[in-house]
Amino acid sequence: MKKFEPRPGFVVQAFRFALDPNVTQEQRLRSHCGAARAAYNWAVWWVMASWWQRKAEGSYGIAEEELTPWRPWSLLALRKVFNEVKKTDPRFAGWWQENSKEAYSTGLANAAAAFDNYARSKRGQRRGKRVGMPRQKSKHKARLACRFTTGTIRVEPDRRHVTLPRLGVIRTHESTRKLERRIANGTARILSATVRFERGRWFVSFQVETQRAADRAAARPDVVAGVDLGVTCLAVIADSQGEVRFVPNPAHYDGALHQLRRLSRRLARRQGPDRRTGRKPSKRWAIANAERNRVHHRVANLRQDGLHKLTTSITAEYATVVVEDLNVCGMLRNRRLARKIADAGFGEIRRQITYKTGWVGGATVVANRWYPSSKTCSNCGAVKAKLPLHVRVFICDVCGLVMDRDENAARNLAALAAAVTTGTAVAGDQDAQASNPRGADRKTRATTRSRQATDGRAGGATLPHQRQQETRDRHQDTEAQLALR
Repeated sequence: MKKFEPRPGFVVQAFRFALDPNVTQEQRLRSHCGAARAAYNWAVWWVMASWWQRKAEGSYGIAEEELTPWRPWSLLALRKVFNEVKKTDPRFAGWWQENSKEAYSTGLANAAAAFDNYARSKRGQRRGKRVGMPRQKSKHKARLACRFTTGTIRVEPDRRHVTLPRLGVIRTHESTRKLERRIANGTARILSATVRFERGRWFVSFQVETQRAADRAAARPDVVAGVDLGVTCLAVIADSQGEVRFVPNPAHYDGALHQLRRLSRRLARRQGPDRRTGRKPSKRWAIANAERNRVHHRVANLRQDGLHKLTTSITAEYATVVVEDLNVCGMLRNRRLARKIADAGFGEIRRQITYKTGWVGGATVVANRWYPSSKTCSNCGAVKAKLPLHVRVFICDVCGLVMDRDENAARNLAALAAAVTTGTAVAGDQDAQASNPRGADRKTRATTRSRQATDGRAGGATLPHQRQQETRDRHQDTEAQLALR
């Protein structure tokens, strides 16, 4: 399916509002989300049935050309078959007319995307972690969500109501003026709407093709900013003019940790659900669980609000921002820092900076993951061989520079933008070689796995002669790169 491309001068942006439905409307919302889940489960079952049938036939020695044909999983094919069986299948025949067709289309589209991701991941064409075969969603654990792409989707002029297909007019918990104003001016067009239940309330997200203001540019477009993320200071911002700003880490989760522990102990002392024995939770457990979830929701809302304010202030001032390509998944394996790193939201900061710089006509430069921003002297360019995490002050052995570790890294990131564009082999260039080519330009690993533990992992151990061959190949690649330079 061809990806939607906005018109020149327009961008695709989401506007999310909290809903305030009544009892009847909330039942209809849950019915639509349940219909999407049922359609998804049907699509997974329908496609997987042919897979298991082929596997069973193959075990009996049936020839390949005589096996049951593969069933397609494209959205068009799934929708065609579903429209034929929904009137006769007892799982849908009695109630499918109660919901909008967009609810079933949502589940079928999600199933088609799940099978595409699995196939691309198995072929090695998808980045990231390996994706397994799609599985059916549980009624008790599945997220309630439904997407509308056709029908009556609008924001009412009173800025307090929205209209969705088959759901009618629903009151919003907050004003919709920021979207209604754009629609009234003709600078925005609604593409789709998604309703979702999360954090104890219903939300509606409008996907909008909107025109960005031509005069909304960065305050200092010629200045480059380097952003170094950390735990003590959430961000250290250093620009190319020498200005440095420290943003403290609010640590919302740590602030609520005492309260969460108290509520968790209260919850553990009450009778909760048990799927093995079929025991249902008590009312006191449900009340305690809702109280604890409210604290989690408040922490998540505070974190999201703070990150948006931080990234908006950065992109409103600087057009070019340099960030690091941090291995957040690897950093979370450090049990001493995992909670604080997850609370900081490093990946979310980079994601927001990336798309917000595009709104102001700027660009985001991503430093190489192995770029030694903390080990490089921002004054003379010398690179340290090692710099442990507990050393918070950078002291240069060549020029004697004494500076905060994070500030030194932010200055190097700010200098990286000019170095990448000009290609100068100075400190900050991604192609610059460190004084110790045997890994001095790589950050110190937080944890080290023993060879004995690695050899016992699933998938087979690495033999000694294989490790030696890999080492020789790496040395040959390094020598070839140096010869080309």
